[in-house]
Formats: sequence, structure tokens, C-alpha cells
Amino acid sequence: MKTKIADIRKNFLEDAQKVANQQDYEALRIRYLGKKGIIQELYKTLATVPGEERPALGKLINDTKKLIEEHLQQLREKFAAVKSRVHTDVTLPGRKPAVGRKHPLTQTMESIKRFFLSLGFEIADGPEVETDYYNFEALNLPKNHPARNMQDTLYITEDILLRTHTSPVQIRTMEKQKPPVRIIAPGRVYRRDTPDASHSPFFHQVEGLCVDKGISFRDLKAVIEEFAR
Repeated sequence: MKTKIADIRKNFLEDAQKVANQQDYEALRIRYLGKKGIIQELYKTLATVPGEERPALGKLINDTKKLIEEHLQQLREKFAAVKSRVHTDVTLPGRKPAVGRKHPLTQTMESIKRFFLSLGFEIADGPEVETDYYNFEALNLPKNHPARNMQDTLYITEDILLRTHTSPVQIRTMEKQKPPVRIIAPGRVYRRDTPDASHSPFFHQVEGLCVDKGISFRDLKAVIEEFAR
């Protein structure tokens, strides 16, 4: 048995010297350490050895397994280093670094803001977590209004919710500012919805407010037409 183990160690070291690539390494590992490999067969054979000889032979087998594992580890590190090595051809032209881009939604919102700023509007903002008063009550949406259905609105508490539109910004602006008022209120809004290709629990909205003397429907129509164009 000892002679057999010695031969296995010798054969492994010879086989290890012949390993030239990752495929050879894997074949060597499976041959010696696989579930049906040479080392496993040695452990099975140990059961047939007289009891008084088993401790010494068991240690010899363990030492042989450790030897094989250490050599395989060295081979694995060798091939990993070769695989990760970068070969640089200094004669190639330089590569331009990738340039990031703003998200299409961000680009769209910025474009909309630029248009309205050019007409003299200001950009107004407000909290996305709103009170029931600003989101509904101040907009004349009573408790029994369909827009207040729990299936549409994401409530945090009975009086706190995620805004369902940017209209609360109009209320907050008019509370702080006397006419004339000329603002747009862009931003994220939230609805209780199941996400798919055409639905999302949050989306972006832009609405405008213009309060002044001499403002008529034709002003609204002109702004919308110019915006669409």
C-alpha cells in the first residue's frame, strides 16, 4: 500500500509538469481529486487494511492529497495570471473614453424648462410627500371624489401621501405669491399602479399656471401651440 501511494505521488508530479493549459489542469484535477479519482479510491481501499495499519496509511494518504492540492493551487494561480494579463499593442491608435449621457427623461424635462423660461415663466417646485390638504382639499377635491380612491393614491398615513399630481405646487405658490403668477411645476408624481410596458407607479408631469390681468384663453392656446411645435 505504501509503495502504491509513493507511485501515485511520483506519477502526479510527472503529470503536473505536462500541464500546458486550463483544460489540462482540469483533467488532472478530476483524475486525482474527483469523486471517482485516484485519492478517493485510496480512501476506499483503506477499509480493507488491517486496523493497526490504518492510522499510518490514513496519514500518508492525507499528506498525499495535501501535496496534490498545493500543486494544483499553484497551477490554478499560474493560469489565472496568464488569463488576466493584458497584452498592449502600443502601435494601435488611442481609444476615446466612453462619454456618459443624461437620461432621456432628464433631457426632456430640461428642454421643457428651457422653453417656458424663454416665455418668462419661472420653475416652481414642491415636496413629493404631500398632505391631503394640498393634494386634494385645496384643489376642491372632496372626500368622495374618484381621484381620492385608495386604488389610485399611495397613502402613507390618513393625511400624508405621495402626491398624485404636481398641482399642490400651484397652491403653495399662490399662498406665498400675489399675482401676477407665471410658473410651471415639473416633477415626479405617484399612482397606485402595476408596472408594465405602459404603466408605472411613478411618472413625470408638467403643469403651468398663469394668473394676471388681461390673460385669456387665446394666451393658453398660443402657448400650447408653440410648445407643441
